[in-house]
Amino acid sequence: MMTTINKLTFFLLAAVLVAGGCKKEEYSFGEIKTPADLTLTTVIAGVDVANPNGNGTGKVTITTTASNTLTYNIDFGDGQTRVVPSGSLEYKYSTPGTNSYTITVNAIGTGGAISTISKRITVFVAFEIPAAVLNPLTGTGSKIWVTDNDAPGHFGVGPNTEFSPIWYAAPPNTREACAYDDEITFARDANNRVSLTIDNKGNSFSIGAATGFYGFSGGDGCYPMSTGGTRPLAFMDATSGSSPAVSTQIQFMVPGNGIINFGTGGTVYEILSVTDNSLHLRNIGADGNSWYQKLKPKP
Repeated sequence: MMTTINKLTFFLLAAVLVAGGCKKEEYSFGEIKTPADLTLTTVIAGVDVANPNGNGTGKVTITTTASNTLTYNIDFGDGQTRVVPSGSLEYKYSTPGTNSYTITVNAIGTGGAISTISKRITVFVAFEIPAAVLNPLTGTGSKIWVTDNDAPGHFGVGPNTEFSPIWYAAPPNTREACAYDDEITFARDANNRVSLTIDNKGNSFSIGAATGFYGFSGGDGCYPMSTGGTRPLAFMDATSGSSPAVSTQIQFMVPGNGIINFGTGGTVYEILSVTDNSLHLRNIGADGNSWYQKLKPKP
């Protein structure tokens, strides 16, 4: 009997020791502090009266601060996020045009506590013109072009499904004098934004189908058109469906009446080719046809 009692006592003592050894260890994260006094400021590069949404670089300086914060998670509103421990960085938006984005900041404190703040901004991003187009078009800063009147097809027309003047290509020096004296200047600024200025010596040529577009009446001929001073150009990928075999696949829009060398009633020009010595443009005129003009640097 005594042996049985001793064995029972042993097993009870062992069970107590095992239970004591399996006691769950407790951990502590310390005091949980939620970020407070969260702020968010944004500065869009180049904002002024003339450029309310920035200078076209797409650069925005973002600064966020808060107390009790370990780091910041910033959502830029364009599908991109970044963890920024300092809370300050310069971010570059890349989608061309004027677009609005909601920037959202999650300030993260101890224990994963989060405070959130958001701000909506509108940013202008200029289309990045390929260097192979920009450099020959503007030179080192600006470049004056004139009609390449010695070239076959310096004026031309064809169906809007084609990319060459298959209906008519003007032989050298066969068009009206007013079509040959215009000086067309393409210039770029420090941010590679391109503008257009035209000295038409008082008159520009228009096809008959487009004279009404410019405020006149009559057939093909020279008209006292205003060329609108210096006009900023909006560049973009071409929408014509052209291939690299026939085009640079870059187009630009001319504000106002859209005229460059001669008027067709169109305001969007596709750059078929450009070199240091030649510029070949295509646009769709008021008559629905594709019109062509060839330019060369002013001698």
